[in-house]
Amino acid sequence: MKPIGYAALIDAFQLEMLAPGVVSYLLDRGERQTRMDQGRREEIYPPKYSPGDHWTDQLLFALKHEGINLEVLAALFQRAPRKELTACILSSPTSRYARTAWFLFEWLTGRKLPLSDLTRGNYVEVLDPDRYYCLDRNSGAMRVRRQRVVNNLLGTPAYCPLLRRSEGLTNFEKSRLDLQARSQLKRFPQEVILRAVQYLYVKETKSSYQIEHLQPGQRRIARFVELLRRAGQIPGFSEADLVALQRIIVDERYAAKGFRNIQNYVGQNLGPGKELIHYVPPRPEDLAALMEGWMTCCRQMIGAGIHPVITAAVAGFGFVFLHPFEDGNGRLHRFLIHHVLAAKGFTPEAVIFPVSAVMLKQLPCYDATLESYSRPLMQHVEYRMSDSGDLQVVNPTAAFYKFPDMTFIAEQLFGFIRDTIEMEFTAELEFLSAFDAVRRRMRDVVDMPDPRADLFIRLCLQGHGKLSRNKRRQFDELTDREVDGLEAIVFEVLKAK
Repeated sequence: MKPIGYAALIDAFQLEMLAPGVVSYLLDRGERQTRMDQGRREEIYPPKYSPGDHWTDQLLFALKHEGINLEVLAALFQRAPRKELTACILSSPTSRYARTAWFLFEWLTGRKLPLSDLTRGNYVEVLDPDRYYCLDRNSGAMRVRRQRVVNNLLGTPAYCPLLRRSEGLTNFEKSRLDLQARSQLKRFPQEVILRAVQYLYVKETKSSYQIEHLQPGQRRIARFVELLRRAGQIPGFSEADLVALQRIIVDERYAAKGFRNIQNYVGQNLGPGKELIHYVPPRPEDLAALMEGWMTCCRQMIGAGIHPVITAAVAGFGFVFLHPFEDGNGRLHRFLIHHVLAAKGFTPEAVIFPVSAVMLKQLPCYDATLESYSRPLMQHVEYRMSDSGDLQVVNPTAAFYKFPDMTFIAEQLFGFIRDTIEMEFTAELEFLSAFDAVRRRMRDVVDMPDPRADLFIRLCLQGHGKLSRNKRRQFDELTDREVDGLEAIVFEVLKAK
C-alpha cells in the first residue's frame, strides 16, 4: 500500500510529529474501505483516487478527504517551498481546498504568500461544521476577506484543539444527559435534594484528592467544597484567575504567584536516582504562549454554542496537559470541568455531579484517557535527569502541545458524566429518599429521636440488615420485638440501595 495525503507529506518532508489519527493508502487494485487499527483510522483508496505525485496534490487530497490536521500543516509549511504552494493556489484560486491551504499557511506561519486578495467567490468555512465542532458566525467565527473564508477554528495558532463529530460524540449529544438529570430531580422532594447535594459536594472533594492519593484535612475539604459551590460564577480563564484558584486548593507554602518557570513532570520515585517518568509537560519557555492560547480558546468556546461537555473536555484536560503549576494541577483540572458545566448551564443550579467519584471508581479508564494523549507525546520528548532530580527537556517540543485532537477525550468525559448521572447522582437521591421512608416507618414501631434512629439504620446496614450482638447492646431501651420490627423495616426498604 502506498501512503497518500498527510502520511505522504510526513514521509516526503521528514516531519517530526505525533502519529496522525487518520492515515490513507492507495492500492493498485481493490475497493474503497475503512478500517480501524488500535484507535487509528485507515482509509484505503482504489487507483481512481490517486492524488498525483506532487506534494501539493497530496496536500489538497488530505484537506479534502482527511480533514484538517494542524500539527502536520504547521510543520509542513515551515519546510515546503512557498513558490510551489503559491503556484498551486494560483492554478485554482477559488477552489475551497486551495483557499483553505492558503489561509492556513498564513494563519499558522504569520507570513503572507505573494497573492492578491480574492474579490469573487462565496465564503467557505475552514472547518466543515458537519465534520468538526467549531465556532459559528454568531459566536466568534470571523470572515477573512483575503481568502474569502470563515475562520471557525476553536483557537489561535498558539493553541487550537480539534474535535471531530464522531459517532460516539453525536450519540452522546442526542442522549441529552442534562435533561435526564433534571428529570430525575423532579422525582424527589426539595429537602432530599438539598441534603444529597451537601453530601455530593464533600464526596466530589474527597474523590478528587483521593485520585492523587491525598488525604485532605477538614480545612482543605471545606475550602474545596466552597470553591465547587462557586463553579460557573467566578472568572477562570486568565493567569490571575487560575493563580487565585490554585492558592485555594494547595498548602499555603506551595501557593503559586504565576505560571511555573521551572520544568515539572508527572512520575514516580522508585528510589534514589530512579524516576519513572509518565508525562513531561511543555518547557517553561514555551508555557506562556501555550497558556495564553488555551485561555483564549476556552473563553471563545464558553461564549459559543458548543456543547458544554465538549467545552469542558478542552478546558479540563487541556489545562492538565499544559500543567502550569508545580502543585494542584490535577484538582484544578477536575474543578474546571465542573466550572464549565455550570457556566454553560449543563448542571442544574446549585447542584453538582460527582464526576471525580466515578473517575476514582473507574481509575484504569481515567488513566487510559490521560494516556491517550501523554503516551504518544512522550515518544517525541527527549530529556535528561540530574542527580538532584531536576528534569531538563533537550529538544523543541512546543509544537506537540499546540493542536491536540481531543475527540476521544471528549467521548470519555461524556461517559464519565453519563455514569455519574445514572449511578452516583441518582443513587444518592434514591438512597436518601429511602432513608427518610425508613425513619417514617420506624416511628410506627418506636418514636425514636432522629439521631438514635439514624444510628440504628447505619449499624443495621453495616450488618446487612441485622444488628450484631455487640451493637444490639447500644439499644438497651428497645425490646427484642421492637428491634426485630425495626430491622425488618430497614431490610425491606434499603436492601436494594
